[in-house]
Amino acid sequence: MEVVYEDNHVIIVSKRSGEIVQGDKTGDVPLSETVGQYLKEKYQKPGNVFVGVVHRLDRPVSGLVVFARTSKALARLNKMFAEGEVHKTYWAIVEMRNGELDTSPESSYTVVTHWLTRNEQQNKSYAYDREVPRSKKAVLRYRVMAVGDRYALLEVQLMTGRHHQIRCQLSKLGMPIKGDLKYGAHRSNPDGSISLLSRRVEFVHPVSKEPVCAVAPLPDDALWKVLAGKVAPVG
Repeated sequence: MEVVYEDNHVIIVSKRSGEIVQGDKTGDVPLSETVGQYLKEKYQKPGNVFVGVVHRLDRPVSGLVVFARTSKALARLNKMFAEGEVHKTYWAIVEMRNGELDTSPESSYTVVTHWLTRNEQQNKSYAYDREVPRSKKAVLRYRVMAVGDRYALLEVQLMTGRHHQIRCQLSKLGMPIKGDLKYGAHRSNPDGSISLLSRRVEFVHPVSKEPVCAVAPLPDDALWKVLAGKVAPVG
């Protein structure tokens, strides 16, 4: 865990792949408890420390997670997430199965719409090109940031929030995320991660009303660094 942003009401940390955000049946220590222990020790607080969970990342995903440090911030952040006022940007390394991809600096986002169904037993979602029974509309947009020999780096922004949405939709497009065996990747990553990073989060602070923008560090991995090094500068 790495703290990226912190004030009296909000703390944003960069989660490692394999960490869980909130307690589950595995009994593993969740990130929420790790954050609470960090705050307790840093500020020498007696008793329990308030840490409010406002969103989650899948266990094999790395990157930014926002927590509330006060009940006021938690209520307001919950409302902001529900109303789409928190803007999250993901980076994904994907397998290239669709030939050449446009990496020109001026390349625009591609908007993709599918209809997703969720299989609870498999903990997996399935994407369809048209509405089917019990499906939910899923919309994201992506652009190609860089291309290597076998993999491409995409920037992805969600326009809806569905179960495994990025993983499922990119797989449906023939671009499964590297390491994501559940959604069609050829092989797993050695550390059990998938190459999906919650890279940036932007929102208006729920209390101070000042803009907040946090950026996650890249995973300590050679391919991430090679592809990120090819990204054209903005402006």
